[in-house]
Amino acid sequence: MASGEEKTEVARSQVPVKGSKVELVVVLLRFIAFFATLSATLVMALNKQTKTITVATIGTVPVRATLTAKFHHTPAFVYFVIANGNASLHNLLMLVVTFMGAKCNFKRLAPLAIPILDLMNVSILSGGASAAVFMGQLGRNGNSHARWNKICDKFESFCDRSGGAMIASFIGLMLMIIICSLSIIKTLRNNHNSDKLVPNSSVVP
Repeated sequence: MASGEEKTEVARSQVPVKGSKVELVVVLLRFIAFFATLSATLVMALNKQTKTITVATIGTVPVRATLTAKFHHTPAFVYFVIANGNASLHNLLMLVVTFMGAKCNFKRLAPLAIPILDLMNVSILSGGASAAVFMGQLGRNGNSHARWNKICDKFESFCDRSGGAMIASFIGLMLMIIICSLSIIKTLRNNHNSDKLVPNSSVVP
């Protein structure tokens, strides 16, 4: 039994480490995705514009009102901020797990948990970015059929900053999709290599 276990351990230790370059690419992509979603979160959360506009005219006297556009006036933008903030926190935690995994012995949990969490965050981030784009298009062009007026002709800066945040969010989303794909491919490849090198680990010579 002891000799069989020793051979099994030796065979496992001889599995080629082909995923080192993949891990480096994933870490780099996570850094970029973290900064992209963090930028989207901060830009949208801090986005604000106050403007005085004419809302009516009584005779020849214009009636003016001071209006402020903020992200929390639209539920879609609120969800956008939450989704991007959650993705930023997720990538930050995954980077910590990557660098601290050797010390904290996350080797068994990480290969399965990380791709699942990546998939969850891709879904959440995709919903937030899509909802924000819909509201952005509505604010820029309006909807004549529903009689919804556009607002970006009055709050140009607010709409421009919101558009920049959406672009950053979609960059983070694309990177998250790539990261998720690489994580799944790496996990499948490692399992295949382990099965190939240790076909009869339970057989005792």
